[in-house]
Amino acid sequence: MELLEVGKIVNTHGLRGEVKAVPWTDYPEVFEDIEYVYVKRGEEEKELKINNVRYQKSNLILKIDGIDDIDEAQKYKNLIMYAPREMLGPLPEGVHYIADLIGLEVVTDDGRSVGTIEDVFNTGSNDIYDIKREGKKNMLLPVIDEVVLDVDTDAKKVTVHMIDGLEDL
Repeated sequence: MELLEVGKIVNTHGLRGEVKAVPWTDYPEVFEDIEYVYVKRGEEEKELKINNVRYQKSNLILKIDGIDDIDEAQKYKNLIMYAPREMLGPLPEGVHYIADLIGLEVVTDDGRSVGTIEDVFNTGSNDIYDIKREGKKNMLLPVIDEVVLDVDTDAKKVTVHMIDGLEDL
């Protein structure tokens, strides 16, 4: 079973054991379909059954089975939540899990190797690929239509077009 990071429990909420979580997905509504998440504390991995999901601004308020008071909820603060990939359902065309992008080779449309994707950041307006390059500083590449031409996770390759200003980096 492949687990993907889906968010982080950041605080308690109220006195009845609810937790506040930050979703790490573009579609927080996916939590309505997630039956359970896993959290890890040291070597211990624990399954948490989600009973209810509410929204508060950009956060989630989760009611988790067996966590019925603030003291118990406090134990889960700052833990990352993982969900089985198959529980997350299919993604829309052109949308990828960050876990599937990390490690992909980035090549230009004229065949030059740029490096490999080390991380993906979201700026609000678009994502940014953090590309590890051999013998050079990492390059931050905007994920916009003029730059990213093709993402082929099967071939483990991303084809990009270097627009003016990116070539010199």
